[in-house]
Amino acid sequence: MHYYIISGELSGDIYGSHLIEYIKQNDENAEFTCWGGEHMKHKGAKLVRDLNSLAFMGFLEVLKNFKTIFKNYFFAKKNIKDLRPDAIILIDYPGFNLRIAKYAKKLNIPVYWFIAPQTWAWKDNRNNTLRKYVDKLFVALPFELNYFQNAGIQTFYYGHPLMNVIKDHINQEPPKALGKPVIALLPGSRKQEIETMLPIMLQIVDRFLNYRFIVVGANSIKRSFYEKFIDSYSVELNFNKEVLNSVHAAVTTSGTVTLEIAAYKIPQVVCYKLNQISYFIARAFAKVKYIALVNLLANEMLVKELIQGEFNADNIERELNQILDSNNRNNIITKYNQVMSELYKPDCFNNISKTIHGDLLKK
Repeated sequence: MHYYIISGELSGDIYGSHLIEYIKQNDENAEFTCWGGEHMKHKGAKLVRDLNSLAFMGFLEVLKNFKTIFKNYFFAKKNIKDLRPDAIILIDYPGFNLRIAKYAKKLNIPVYWFIAPQTWAWKDNRNNTLRKYVDKLFVALPFELNYFQNAGIQTFYYGHPLMNVIKDHINQEPPKALGKPVIALLPGSRKQEIETMLPIMLQIVDRFLNYRFIVVGANSIKRSFYEKFIDSYSVELNFNKEVLNSVHAAVTTSGTVTLEIAAYKIPQVVCYKLNQISYFIARAFAKVKYIALVNLLANEMLVKELIQGEFNADNIERELNQILDSNNRNNIITKYNQVMSELYKPDCFNNISKTIHGDLLKK
């Protein structure tokens, strides 16, 4: 069978690559066309659109890049119509993928959605589109199962895929004291995020002379892009996530990475900044108390969030000093363990691939 996968972000590219691996085990004649990056490409998928032309955040940013998004949408429609794949697999990327789901259904192509739109946070009218045009929805957070089922959507929860991706890379022992302890800076996976977040994060480097700083880079972005920001700072750039095993504390950009850092048992300060108009619109419609997923799951401010004007060097310095205190560290890690225990289920990708393949055989 021919599977058409659309992902607009690095995490989706990673999840898609694992899904391809397991679909191949269940369907030996499987072929894949994808929107994504090197991870899916390395699994044998034909790459028709690269991540770097897809990832935009914020309302103004979407408007500024509307021409590109418009072209991508019409390319997708034509490409899907020409190829007539047996299944469409949509990974996150809701603003774009909801339109693709609707179009695919017009062509009677089954649609499977992996990583649900966060309609519990805002835009719950999107549930109507999911119910009408998505055959099966695979969610990543425990509370989403009942939420989407109650909205009349056929929903499955097989654990958070991130836990399956990283479980073999996490050392269970605390980081060993080899020289100065390490603070990691994680400025996001989109160029636009990095341009906003990294310069402010770097301002704290000279305030923690007894620590070593590592900027954890996204594999989809070239080293040269980071170098223009970090050249004048005493920091290292590392693209291997296993470096997190040696990290003592982290400054992160809000997103799935907050769960990843929690899985590595690293105390963190979570940061986020949009342009003012995008932030104002988001706050007007948001229905949640926290932006960090780890806080949402804990249902408390487990890790500090520095948003918009609060995201500055002085506040990062203050909050880092708090989590570097051993008592505060231990308290955070204990609560991490409680939160993360619900997210890991073995064989997440295999179960999703079996469900999709089994459903296609019935059609």
